[in-house]
Amino acid sequence: MTDLDQRPETAGGVDRRPGELGPRELVRWTWRQLTSMRTALVLLLLLALAAVPGSVVPQEGVDALAVTQWKDDHPDLTPVYERLELFSVYDSTWFSAIYILLMVSLIGCIIPRTLHYLRAIRALPPVAPRNLTRLPDHAAYRTDVSVEEVLDRARMVLGTRRYRLRLDQDGAVSAEKGYLREVGNLVFHLSVIVVLVGFAIGGVFGYQGGVIQVVGGPPFSNTPANYDDFDPGSGFGADDFDPFSFTVEDFEVDWLTKGSGIGTAREFKAAVSYREGVDGEQETYDLRVNHPLSIGDTDVFLIGHGYAPVITVRDGNGDVAYSGPTVFLPEDPSFLSFGVVRAPSAEPEQIGLEGVLYPTFALAESDDPDVPTPVTVFPALGNPLVSMNVWRGDLGVDDGIPQSVYLLDTDNATPVEDTDGKQLRLDLRLGETAQLPDGLGTVSFDDVQPWVRVQISQSPGKRIALFGVIAALIGLCGSLFLRPRRVWVRARRHRGEADGVDAEGQGGTMVEVALLDRSGGADLRDVLDQIVTELQADVTKESR
Repeated sequence: MTDLDQRPETAGGVDRRPGELGPRELVRWTWRQLTSMRTALVLLLLLALAAVPGSVVPQEGVDALAVTQWKDDHPDLTPVYERLELFSVYDSTWFSAIYILLMVSLIGCIIPRTLHYLRAIRALPPVAPRNLTRLPDHAAYRTDVSVEEVLDRARMVLGTRRYRLRLDQDGAVSAEKGYLREVGNLVFHLSVIVVLVGFAIGGVFGYQGGVIQVVGGPPFSNTPANYDDFDPGSGFGADDFDPFSFTVEDFEVDWLTKGSGIGTAREFKAAVSYREGVDGEQETYDLRVNHPLSIGDTDVFLIGHGYAPVITVRDGNGDVAYSGPTVFLPEDPSFLSFGVVRAPSAEPEQIGLEGVLYPTFALAESDDPDVPTPVTVFPALGNPLVSMNVWRGDLGVDDGIPQSVYLLDTDNATPVEDTDGKQLRLDLRLGETAQLPDGLGTVSFDDVQPWVRVQISQSPGKRIALFGVIAALIGLCGSLFLRPRRVWVRARRHRGEADGVDAEGQGGTMVEVALLDRSGGADLRDVLDQIVTELQADVTKESR
């Protein structure tokens, strides 16, 4: 290699070696890579994989209660998951980066293709090929009609069949139909952008929250402080809340009691009374799964339910230290539910209870015949029983540290023991009262109230996204099921024996017809025969 070969090139006043990209070329190359269909497919796969943790790990924007319980059950993994933003996957930095790159890539892919389909919609049929007999579906015949009459007849026949005609060629007619296929492609690609825009608007200007309401409990007022979990978009403000309140008056579950699906719920229905605004009239609504209550721009969804046993704790002085329905969280499909009760005002010591609720209590056989296993045999309330451990002492409620209402801080508490020196466990059926040792007081199981979990959300871009999805489906059906076809008819006058003079020395007009199915695989022989028959109609002295 000579010194001349190693000399750097000069472009724009900057020396660089052969093959080295300048800033403009690097940006152009990066843009081409990002907007390629291969990159879009890779990003789409990455987005699907990135959504997997959001389906496996509890999400704060969906169920903050489950997140709290998960963190308490996995204290070692919690810091790692929090650093990776796995409790809020869809709002995480890395998920947002993939989503934004995918949007840019799709838009970069779609816009050029949209322009291509737009040109294809307006394009004229191509001129007739030189040799029509090479096409897979073709036919030829001879007639005494002049070339002009044959071509006029072809334009009329194909125009009647709604073919688009090309009129700027001599001796042939070109026709094409199926342009709606290109319209379908165009609509589909534009709809993808519409769907992305709709989801983006909903994510930025909407919000999603959840709250548990006990049946017959105090009304819920639509303010941020009343939500159990609240996940607003970056563009959502405090003034965007719709003013309303609602109360859950009743809740019904239709359980299957026969067949293989016994214990499965067929229908859930929550009777809700609500009031829009301060001076609005009170109205009622039966809230069901997939049948939300819409108030203004806000939707209220029914997404879960459970039981809240009514427990009363009296301290050693006989005073009520705690009383009311306590939300217990279901742990399995049988609605075996876990919960805690705190009585921080009890005297002489604070009292804490933690345990489970059996909606329909029963004892099942176990490996040890002398120790049967407690189970709930049906998720509905049939024979309710609460089984709770009792704690005394400091429950951490005075430390000023926020605590989950579904977990009991027993680090500084002492278990209450029974006469055998074991931790006291109360098994109370409905209506029973137990006396606590050492003059601590009593615990009563008075009633069970159902509770419902509702999701409240605003999605301002949902109609845009829905319109985009419907349009995309229509466009996709058009691009899949419409079959574009091209037809060419050529006519030329024959002279001489070599050109097809018959036995009487007469000449004629040779007509060639060919069809092409652009989508491939279609049998066009019947269509070809119909077109040839219509071209030959009212014409005498014709032959194949």
